[in-house]
Amino acid sequence: MELAYIPSPSHGVLYLGPVPLRGYAFCIIIGVFVAVWLGNRRWVARGGQAGTVADISVWAVPFGLVGGRLYHVITDYELYFSEGRDWVDAFKVWEGGLGIWGAIALGAVGAWIGCRRRGIALPAYADAIAPGIALAQAIGRWGNWFNQELYGKQTDLPWALHITSSADGRVPGYYHPTFLYESLWCIGVALLVIWADRRFKLGHGRAFALYVAAYCVGRAWIEYMRVDDAHHILGLRLNDWTAMVVFLLAVIYIVISAKKRPGREAVVEPGAGASDGGTEADGEGASEDAAEAKDETESGADAKTDAKGDGEAKAAADVEAKSEADATTDAEAEASADAKVSADTKVSAADAKADASPKGGAGKPAAVKAEDTAEDTAEVKGGAESAGKKS
Repeated sequence: MELAYIPSPSHGVLYLGPVPLRGYAFCIIIGVFVAVWLGNRRWVARGGQAGTVADISVWAVPFGLVGGRLYHVITDYELYFSEGRDWVDAFKVWEGGLGIWGAIALGAVGAWIGCRRRGIALPAYADAIAPGIALAQAIGRWGNWFNQELYGKQTDLPWALHITSSADGRVPGYYHPTFLYESLWCIGVALLVIWADRRFKLGHGRAFALYVAAYCVGRAWIEYMRVDDAHHILGLRLNDWTAMVVFLLAVIYIVISAKKRPGREAVVEPGAGASDGGTEADGEGASEDAAEAKDETESGADAKTDAKGDGEAKAAADVEAKSEADATTDAEAEASADAKVSADTKVSAADAKADASPKGGAGKPAAVKAEDTAEDTAEVKGGAESAGKKS
C-alpha cells in the first residue's frame, strides 16, 4: 500500500537566474529578514526608533552565525577533525550545521555590542526581538528539509518524510519529519510570546526568557525522536541536557526579575533626535517660529483694540463735557434774560406809580423827585446784577 508522505526536494540548490543558492542558506536568510521585520515593529510599538533593530542586527547576526557554527563544530568535531576528514569543511556553513545554543549565546554578545553603541538596554531589545527569533528558527528548519538531514525515527504516519538519499549513509525510507515538528513548535512559541507580552506587559528580558523556556520544552521531546549521531551523557543526548539546564535558568530569571523589576521598562533612545536628521528639528523650529509670530500678531491686535477703545472713550468724554458746558451756558443766558426782564418790569412799574400819584409828585420839589427816580433805577439795576451773579 502506498503511503501519503512529505516528499524530499529533488535537489538542495535554488537558482536565482544564473546564481545558485543553497536551500539551507536561503532559509536562513529569509528567517533573518522576518526576525528583523517583526522585531522592528515591536520595537517601534514600545516607543523605540525605526531602524534600531536592523542596526543592532548588523552585529547580532554575524556573531550568531559564528556562534552557531562553533557550537556545531565543537560538539561534532569528529565530522571535521577525525581521520579521513577535511577540516576545511568546518567553514562550509551553507552545507548545514548550526547549533542554536551557540547562535543565541554569541548572538547575544553581538546584540550587546550593538545596544551599547546605541545607548539602549539589552533586555528591552531582547524582548522586542524574541518572537522574531522563534519565527526565524521555524523558517530555518526547512533548510534541514533541503539537505535531507536531522530527521527522526522510521514511521508509517501519513506525514512521514520520504528520504531518498542521505549524506550520512542512512537507508532511504519514511521517517518522522522532526524539522517540521520543530518548525511548527517555533511558530507556536512566537505566538505564545506575543500573546503573553500583550497580556502581562512583560519587560526587563522576561519575554525573551519565556521564548527560551518554551523553545527548550519543545526541543527536549523533538531531540528525543532524532536518530542522527550525537554525544550522550547518562543515556541522554547532549542537546537534551543543554535544553534542561537552559530551561531552568530561563524560569529562574523570569521569577527573580518579576519580583525585583515588575512591569515593563520605558524604551528611551538617547540619539533618536539626532539620527532622524534635521527634518524633525527644522519642523520643530518652524512650529516655534510660527507660534511666536502668531503671539506677536495677537499682541499687536490686542494693543490696537485697546488703543481704539481708549480713543472712543476719550471722544465720548469730550462730547459729554461739551454738552455739559453748552447746558451751563444756556442756563446762564436764560437766567440773565429773566433778570433783565424782571428789571425792565420793575422800572416800568415805578414809572407808572409816579405818574399815578400827582399829590406826592406835585407836593415835592423837582430835585427830590429826580433823586427818588434815580434811587429807584439804581435799586433795579443792582437787583439785576445780583440776579446775574447768582445765576
